[in-house]
Amino acid sequence: MAEPKKNEFNALHNEIASLGKALAHPARVMILEILVNNNNCVNDLVERLPLSQSTVSQHIKELKASGIIKAKVIGNKYYYCVQQEKLSKVVQKAIKLLRLSPVNGDEPVI
Repeated sequence: MAEPKKNEFNALHNEIASLGKALAHPARVMILEILVNNNNCVNDLVERLPLSQSTVSQHIKELKASGIIKAKVIGNKYYYCVQQEKLSKVVQKAIKLLRLSPVNGDEPVI
């Protein structure tokens, strides 16, 4: 893997950083945990989480911006679901990147 130039970030760096930002709050991790199994609207999430509706909505906004979740409109409600392919792809790339990173000079991580 070529060494990046100063101030140069590629798509992989941006995807991994976006995932990290999206998962940087425990509430967003909890929301993802719920959405992995079922599509839910904000009201459903509010019933299951110790958070207000506005707080859940803000976390949903962050997860949507990262591309990890998407919304489906059913009737007059938005239902959210995890974009499994996107999440899986970014996690696999992050693992690959970590394996390429040396530890103690020559041992791969993991």
